[in-house]
Amino acid sequence: MNRKMVRTITLGILALVAVLSAARPGCAADDKMASLDQYLMADRNAEIALARSAAPPSISGDATVMVLGQHGYETAVTGKNGFVCIVDRVWTQPFDAPEFWNPKNRSPICFNPVAARSSLPYIFKRTELALAGLSNPQMFERMKAAVANKELPTPEPGAMSYMMSKESQLNDQAGHWVPHLMFHIPKTDGASWGANLDHSPVLMDTRSIPEPETIFYVPLDKWSDGTPAPTM
Repeated sequence: MNRKMVRTITLGILALVAVLSAARPGCAADDKMASLDQYLMADRNAEIALARSAAPPSISGDATVMVLGQHGYETAVTGKNGFVCIVDRVWTQPFDAPEFWNPKNRSPICFNPVAARSSLPYIFKRTELALAGLSNPQMFERMKAAVANKELPTPEPGAMSYMMSKESQLNDQAGHWVPHLMFHIPKTDGASWGANLDHSPVLMDTRSIPEPETIFYVPLDKWSDGTPAPTM
């Protein structure tokens, strides 16, 4: 797989990956979110099931599950293995993504215990800002300030997460893309992992985000239920 193809593929990745097409015709990058109801899932049990689909049942079955409510994420199921599964929403991708407010986005993700402590807070913070009615540029500035003031943690060693759901909807163009693992690392460059090089299985998005992390992606060939997935 050549370097140009890798760069193209990375544009389709999730929370923190660039998007290829606008969610709503004419939607400007600095628009505020649509009505909250469009981002919520009416069926709480359906959101729990979707969140669990991010990882194999042997992991997600004992995980804590959080669902999005009127005031942010709230615990729906208390787990016992330290993992935390949620359905991520679109406002956690790069701030210059055309689909930044796409209400159709549903991205199941399961964080391991380390990432739940040190990376999941980024999603909580962005969600807090989005639900407060801030615009895209306002959210960006608030996130930068939160990082500068050390209100957000740095990813701890071993932080990783699962995105293996065949039911995910990352964006209008990529759909559910391919199942993959994500590794949350304190800010670094792709060379440290050999990312985006010819024939390397490791990908990363090269666009800037204010959070103090770099995310590396490793695509997989099976969905969380064990069925074969399309390859890149």
